[in-house]
Amino acid sequence: MTTEPLDIGVLGYRFMGKAHSNAFARLPMFFDDAPDLNRDVIVGRDEDALEDAADSLGFDRTATDWRDVVDEVDVFYNLGPNHVHADPSIAALEAGTPVFCEKPLAPTLDTAEEMADAAADVDVPAGIAFNYRFIPAIQYAKNLIESGELGEIHHFRGRYLQDWLTDPDAPWSWRNDAEMAGSGALGDLGAHTVDLARFLVGEFDEVSGHLRTFVDERPVEGGETRPVTVDDAYSAQVAFENGVMGTLEASRFANGRKNDHTIEIEGSKGSLKFSLERLNELELLRDGNRGYETILMTDPDDPYLDHWWPPGHIIGWEHTFVHENYEFLSAVASDGAYEPSFADGLAVQRVLDAVERSDEAGEWVDVA
Repeated sequence: MTTEPLDIGVLGYRFMGKAHSNAFARLPMFFDDAPDLNRDVIVGRDEDALEDAADSLGFDRTATDWRDVVDEVDVFYNLGPNHVHADPSIAALEAGTPVFCEKPLAPTLDTAEEMADAAADVDVPAGIAFNYRFIPAIQYAKNLIESGELGEIHHFRGRYLQDWLTDPDAPWSWRNDAEMAGSGALGDLGAHTVDLARFLVGEFDEVSGHLRTFVDERPVEGGETRPVTVDDAYSAQVAFENGVMGTLEASRFANGRKNDHTIEIEGSKGSLKFSLERLNELELLRDGNRGYETILMTDPDDPYLDHWWPPGHIIGWEHTFVHENYEFLSAVASDGAYEPSFADGLAVQRVLDAVERSDEAGEWVDVA
């Protein structure tokens, strides 16, 4: 177990940079056995914005080139856009530095395979940011399924709905570009659903996918527009290797849905339902009951809840990053393994790729 503070380097200081920096600050307050951390360096291109970010997020210094950082820090966080995931992450791994990367692993399957190969060649943790695995209700659901309480699983249903792009005049961003993002709602939102499906139910066998773009171009500064080259929404029917039937869906055009990630699982003895917008609750149908009961996940013996507040005092979205970083950084400090890993990220990327291939071919396709 490492006893010296881990020097943390982070590429990216906006949405995910703030989320993880908040987790770094919270860890020693609530997880007594978490490794000691030093927020060493934050990396980006805009020097003035970097200085402000370092001050507000608690980093000691800044850098404008990740090449100057990856072999200096004890842990490297790659929180940049999708097209920036590969080169810095691979370089860090080749330097023997543990890496934590945002999802999806890469814009394309070929690049994801390169990243997973680089991780397989070294003996350090390489984690991917599927933070929803670490929601107490999801961990509780995992335990229920593995214990057999739901019986034989028949159905998995996952959808992730947002509405931030419903306005056709919403500005263009890198998330609308296939070269930088890889895909739209499919990779941005669907990757989370695919990971939870693998985590809770099992591996994918075949998919039948459909992609749709509703707005073909969006405005940029200066009165011009740029084309949208990714999907705005996707849906898929899936067949799992263990015989489970599944349906998946995601949209950034779902009016009235802000961040609704919903999971439903039905088995021979019971069923469960979960929504990210009510992340402290799990709806559970047990064998012999006539309807669902709503379980409030705040008891001390619920996953991770002994670290937080008294029963009934709920936690929030930001706490999932605390749990995620606790597990990842503990693995780094102890030279242990971490999941979800780059191998998990690659497995998800194969499903995303299969959905795109199915949409192009208009037929069911194998995931492998």
